[in-house]
Amino acid sequence: MIEKQPALRLNTPDRPQRAGVLGVQADWGVGELGEAVAGNGGRMNNTLLEFECIGMDDGRKFPIEYTGRGQDISPEFIIKNLSPNAKTLAVTLEDLSHPIKDFTHWVIWNIPATDRIKKNIPAGKSVPMLGNARQGIGYGLHRYAGPKPPKGKKHTYRFTVYSLDCEINISVNSMKRNFLKKAERHIIQKGSIVGEFE
Repeated sequence: MIEKQPALRLNTPDRPQRAGVLGVQADWGVGELGEAVAGNGGRMNNTLLEFECIGMDDGRKFPIEYTGRGQDISPEFIIKNLSPNAKTLAVTLEDLSHPIKDFTHWVIWNIPATDRIKKNIPAGKSVPMLGNARQGIGYGLHRYAGPKPPKGKKHTYRFTVYSLDCEINISVNSMKRNFLKKAERHIIQKGSIVGEFE
């Protein structure tokens, strides 16, 4: 049994977006049968991926253990509405306040589809505990690297979780942009949540 803790929740249609809190990106339309259609022309049956990030409150401060000034471990994610067509998951962490737009801290892909991603994913190009999921290059080199802004500066960070219909076969030396380019027509669902750290 998973201990109930405060959770960072995704914005949903019946849960209006608050100022300063980002939800899923708004580049989707509606197809002929009511399913969502990606802006790049791809078709998705249910684009909105709902999930919780254990130990975090919506739009609030990252727990110190998930940051570069604490234990610097990845949090646990609980997936709420995973598509039965999903084969793998991917997660990215970005710094939205960095001078480099959407500066990438972490990118991991080819996690076998699951409703729970355990915390404290170890460093490594390949992660045996996650079905040999791959970790690419960001601020963390083949590892999770949590928030660590300049002292006295508050930055906003975004986790995005993707469900995909296949594994993505790219080099472990790939960056987020390489992953997204290869994955764009295989993404079934996508959701984003944010937190702050100073």
